[in-house]
Amino acid sequence: MKRVYLDHNATTPLRAEARAAMLAAMDVTGNPSSVHAEGREAKGLVEAARVQVAQLAGCLPSEVVFTSGATEAARVLSGMPAGHDVVVDPTSHDALLVHAQGGGDPSQAVGHTLAMGLANSETGVLSTIPTRGEDGFVSFGSRRFQWLLLDVTQAMGRVPFDFSASGADLALFSAHKLGGPKGVGALIVRQGLDITALAAGGGQEMGRRSGTENIIGIAGFGAACAAAQSDIEGGAWGRVEELRKILENTLAAGAKTTIFVGKDALRLPNTICMATPGWKGEAQVIQMDLAGFAISAGSACSSGKVRTSTVLTAMGHDETTASSAIRVSLGLETTEEDVLRFAEAWLEKEKKFRARAA
Repeated sequence: MKRVYLDHNATTPLRAEARAAMLAAMDVTGNPSSVHAEGREAKGLVEAARVQVAQLAGCLPSEVVFTSGATEAARVLSGMPAGHDVVVDPTSHDALLVHAQGGGDPSQAVGHTLAMGLANSETGVLSTIPTRGEDGFVSFGSRRFQWLLLDVTQAMGRVPFDFSASGADLALFSAHKLGGPKGVGALIVRQGLDITALAAGGGQEMGRRSGTENIIGIAGFGAACAAAQSDIEGGAWGRVEELRKILENTLAAGAKTTIFVGKDALRLPNTICMATPGWKGEAQVIQMDLAGFAISAGSACSSGKVRTSTVLTAMGHDETTASSAIRVSLGLETTEEDVLRFAEAWLEKEKKFRARAA
């Protein structure tokens, strides 16, 4: 039987719209920085895509800075002004956590930068965006921050997001999480905010990220954003959410010891994170891969190495539970047959695990 891909939070299949835009861009010869006709044609592709990205993100086109992806965009945190501690929510992606510095005095956090994810990549749980008061500072618990960065990588294209209304100063995301190509993404910078350039050189991207633009990737990115906007407006993710509920309810009915992380929280419409204590997440991934299903361990993976999920431990789960988590993430092309086949195969493996553990 055909394989079933249920790892959309890792990366999504390339959309037909993005593929077509990229193929067309391959025939464009000019450098976007050149002033001749060929250069202007290339520049036109970049700027058209910038508008498409901005429309999905709810920001001004001039606030979009193209990057190689969300990880590069997160480098903006390393260029914060002197004296700014970067405080990162502990459940955030490693791309943010590596830039945490200082931490500051919890009682005197004014002037610091807060970085956090809008949607958790492992659990799908949506965060409440901190509010900005009349004094211009963002409140988060008992602390106040001058700048707010949102990692919207998992949320973008799946749930509505409006940068201009969010109160954020910065946001970042990658194309390949919403059906665009790998190797391209965006940093959104609030108009008037001065940042340290991500890369110095020729001054491309309004001086914020030098280097000749990847027009093929950017064209695909823009097309994917336009298609994603149509999906959101058309309610396509509502169908995916119903499939998620079918899958989760079927699994829960048969696996009595399995913990469904964030089940009662507001989540992405496509994500299930579940842990069966004692049954290692990586073992489940391998067994399901052999059975024809692509999922991932709930733990963070780097260069093929799997470690206990820092997200789940930060949420208060013990090491045994955190190391037993898997993530199942659905996509727009996922069918009811796909999820029911997965449920049947996984429950069969879970039954064998319980028999061995008895």
